[in-house]
Formats: sequence, C-alpha cells, structure tokens
Amino acid sequence: MSDTVHEHGRPAAPADAPVLQKLSTLDRFLPIWIIAAMALGLALGRWVPGLDDALSAVEVGNVSLPIAIGLLLMMYPVLAKVRYSELDRVTGDRKLLGASLVLNWVLGPALMFALAWLLLPDLPEYRTGLIIVGLARCIAMVLIWNDLSCGDREAATVLVAINSVFQIVAFAALGWFYLQVLPGWLGLSTTSAEFSVWAIVVSVLVFLGIPLVAGFLTRTLGERRKGRAWYEERFLPRIGPVALYGLLFTIVMLFALQGDAITSQPWDVARIALPLLAYFALMFGGSFLLGMRLRLGYAKTATLAFTAAGNNFELAIAVAIGTFGVTSGQALAGVVGPLIEVPVLVGLVYVSLWAARRWFPGDPTVPDLVRSAR
Repeated sequence: MSDTVHEHGRPAAPADAPVLQKLSTLDRFLPIWIIAAMALGLALGRWVPGLDDALSAVEVGNVSLPIAIGLLLMMYPVLAKVRYSELDRVTGDRKLLGASLVLNWVLGPALMFALAWLLLPDLPEYRTGLIIVGLARCIAMVLIWNDLSCGDREAATVLVAINSVFQIVAFAALGWFYLQVLPGWLGLSTTSAEFSVWAIVVSVLVFLGIPLVAGFLTRTLGERRKGRAWYEERFLPRIGPVALYGLLFTIVMLFALQGDAITSQPWDVARIALPLLAYFALMFGGSFLLGMRLRLGYAKTATLAFTAAGNNFELAIAVAIGTFGVTSGQALAGVVGPLIEVPVLVGLVYVSLWAARRWFPGDPTVPDLVRSAR
C-alpha cells in the first residue's frame, strides 16, 4: 500500500487479523479522504468565481498544469518501486499479455459502446463522450490502484507501456470505427470526429514518460550507491505516501476545474453514471475471473483487472474538449468519468484485497499488508 506502516512505526497486526486492521491510517481511511477531496474540489469549483479559468490558464498536454503536477507526483513513487531488472519475467508471460490486449483493445471499447447505446439512446453527445472514454485505456492512475491492491508492479508497468503504444497507433482508428463505421453497419446514427495524434503522443510522453524515466533513474542510482536493502527498506517508505498525497491533490484540482459543470447538471450526471458503473463492474469482475481461470496468481490477476477496468480520463477529457468544445456534452461525459471511476476503483481495491485471502489460498503473491513496501 502506501508504505506508511514502516514510517509511523505502527505495530504489526496478527496474521489472521482482518485486512483493514493491517492497513496504515492513511490507507485505512483512503475512501474518506477521497470523498472529502472530491467534495472540496466540487465546492471550490462551484463557489469560487473564475477558479476554473485560473486552473486551466496553463496546460501541459492539454491538461491543466495543477492536475499535471498532481499526476506526476502520484505516479513517480509507484514507478520508483518497480524492479526494472525483473521486467523480462513479465514480457515472457504470453497469457497475461494476450489477455490484457484483448480486454483493453477489443472487449473494453466494445462494452462501453454497447452500454452507451443501450442506456443513453436519446443522448447522443453523452453517448459519444462515453465511447471516447472507453477508447482511452488507462496509463496513469491505474498504477495507484494496482499498488494499493498489492498487484504486480512490474506487470503493471509493462501493461501500461503496451497500452501507451496502442493508444498512439490505434486510438484514432478505433474512434473512427466506433463512431462512424460500426454504427453505420448497425443502422444507427454516426458521429464525425477528428482526433489529434500529436495530443495523444504528448499525453503519453508527459504522464507516463516523465515519471517512468524518473522512477527508473531513482532506482538505478539509489541501488548503485546505497544497495537494494537501503533503497527498499529506507528510501521507498519515505516517498511512498507522496503517491496518495498526489492522488488527493489531483482529485481536488480535477473536480475544482469541473465542479460547476457537474453540480449544475445533476440529472445528466446520474444518466452518465449508470453505464460507467456497469462498465467498471463488468470489466473488473470479468477480468478478475479471467485471471483466476488462467491461473495467473493473485498479483497478476489484480493487475490484469485494474489495467482493464481503468481509463485514461485525462486523455478522454482533452480529446472531447479539443474535438467538441469545453461546454459540450461529450466533455461533460469525460468529466463524469473520474467522478465515478475514483470511488468505484477505490472500493474495488478493498474487494481485491478481500478476495486475495479467500480465493487464493497458498498463493505466494497474496499480499502481507504489514510488509507491503516489499
């Protein structure tokens, strides 16, 4: 988890204690902190005039600078924990890589397309926005959910890198297919949209490239100078909580930027939320069961499930705004994405940890949350 167990010296819980008793204070009450951060952001966006304009005045890769800073702070500690020398262990796992590719680039977009048309047949703008969300596979925040669930860090890094490559080469083509070709085949209305490949490249380079390089250099130089024991037992526990602080800051900034749009259209938000809730539940549950079926072990199963269920809301919002405008229904659908995704996936972290001890008996990858810094 956040590695704060070591830093605060919290005594170890008994081995048979409930999962929640093994977590640090920061981790145990994470849902409360996240709900509070969302509420604070919504309140700021609603009641502070001009705040959204101020936050969006400077952008990095079509994303507000404060949000970009929060994302980088959030991802750096997670990527500094990765043992890069073990990546070949993951790249040779064809079952994991094949399952991830199918889930992310075949089933995920198709499921969101089906849910958007099924539940929003009368709202074409929101439907299009959700389809764009389904095409934007997660490359950033999923690393946090994977780390909190004690998934396989090396596997998550490889799968995120693969998603990044596919995002660059396939996003525009899939957008054309799901917004124009497939609806035409089915006799449904089509949507014309143009996607900036450069915007996608910038998003990947900034939100994955920078923290990935920083994390790799930190581990390489840290282990070379001080050794692995010092790096993992002393250094990582100190920077671990920064990831969750970055997550909370990102949430506040994100909802402050879009707070007025969300709170002024509650019924629309509720309509958009329904297909999103169904999507996250089906993608996570189906992926988790598939990982069990493939006998991937707990850590890789959790990683497979979270990388399949998460979406790149930063890219989806940027594409929707750039293509349809900041006040469009497509942009609102993109904004509602993290409003639903964040609390749902936090809840699924706890579901995953609960399942680890009950469904994976004797699995060596089941986390010992008292020593989660690894």
